[in-house]
Amino acid sequence: MDQRWIARAASAIALLGVFGVAQATNGYSPTGFGTANKGLGGAGVALPQDAMAGATNPAGMLYVGDRVDLGAALFNPNRSFTADGNFQSPPYPYVPPGTEDSRNDYFLIPHFGWNKRIDEVSSIGVLVGANGGMNTEYDDDIWRNFTPPGAPPQFVATAPTGVDFSQLFLGVPYARKLNERHTVGIMPIVAVQRFKAEGLEPFRGLSVDPTKVTNNGHDYSWGYGIRVGWLGQLTDRLALGASAQSRLYMTEFDDYAGLFAEQGDFDVPPTVTAGLSFKATPDVTLILDWQRIFYSDVDALGNSNNSAILSGNLLGADDGLGFGWNDIDIIKLGVQWEYSPKLTLRAGASHADQLFDNGESLFNVLAPATVRTHASLGMTYRLDKSSAISLAYTRAFEEKIKGQNPNFTGPQTGSVQMDQHELEVSWTWLFD
Repeated sequence: MDQRWIARAASAIALLGVFGVAQATNGYSPTGFGTANKGLGGAGVALPQDAMAGATNPAGMLYVGDRVDLGAALFNPNRSFTADGNFQSPPYPYVPPGTEDSRNDYFLIPHFGWNKRIDEVSSIGVLVGANGGMNTEYDDDIWRNFTPPGAPPQFVATAPTGVDFSQLFLGVPYARKLNERHTVGIMPIVAVQRFKAEGLEPFRGLSVDPTKVTNNGHDYSWGYGIRVGWLGQLTDRLALGASAQSRLYMTEFDDYAGLFAEQGDFDVPPTVTAGLSFKATPDVTLILDWQRIFYSDVDALGNSNNSAILSGNLLGADDGLGFGWNDIDIIKLGVQWEYSPKLTLRAGASHADQLFDNGESLFNVLAPATVRTHASLGMTYRLDKSSAISLAYTRAFEEKIKGQNPNFTGPQTGSVQMDQHELEVSWTWLFD
């Protein structure tokens, strides 16, 4: 292969990560599931409160009663990139210097949960919700300076530039009480993913399948996995909980087999969560969770990009370029105050490890990894005996990641910035 193609494609891949960003929270995993849970900063593996609780801990479904929870979140990620003007003259490729904002600033994310007690010791439910997503769209053909003069049209960058990824899950949680103190639960999961990439033509020069890198429209994949959980009410004031979700084994994105490692494989990584809830007073409950997400288990996410570029590994290969994501730990804290029989108030915060090393920041076009710290407020108001409305607002504080493309293709530097707002509202119908 012409060395110019290797250098330019490698540089395009590198800078695409610096100058592209997608919406997300902890990696591409939500901070929590359900409006009550989000109002507590995502904490609540030991404090089930609504029909979405099974997505955190299926054992908790036994304690939320017969109910339906229906809601939606308005999600606002503000993302932009800055390209510095310290690039070298051609033949080194470069991104035009300046700052550019991504379009599509608002997204509606719905959820639905239903739960029914079978008898005094068991329950079953159905949950539908979003398990992650990302979107970036820039008006310009950002990579127009990465293709050698006179190159074939299929290697010339087009506009817009960006990606669109969304993931939906359906779970059926079953919970059963073992004795007065301990409950276990299990939730089979079916998931569907959708992905599209545009404007990434320079990637074709470093792929095992140049026709399956970009501009192939939306492709879909589906898969399955399982979540198990335990909830223990150790005393009248202290409860402990734990849950684990297996890897979700997804079919490959065939139309993007030249982009993701392992010929388009893009599984969902496994997670484990453990925590406690403690009644400090009859009206005030303190909640603490720890969560670990094993991103490195999925090659498309965990494979290094810098070392892969230097080794000459190709996109789409088993050892192809990934995002260099590490496993991360997340600490979540929440406090809940039952202000009155009608009104419950909540607040919470969470903090996550940095998802990838600074040296890996250059390939993260699909890496929603900038934000790490979240704060939230929430409430539930009982309208009457059978209905309630809940609200949660989450603020993800701005994080900036700086990077530089590999030295052998030129020294241009840049940064990517993102912060987020999310407002979620849900309605509850109790039919005990």
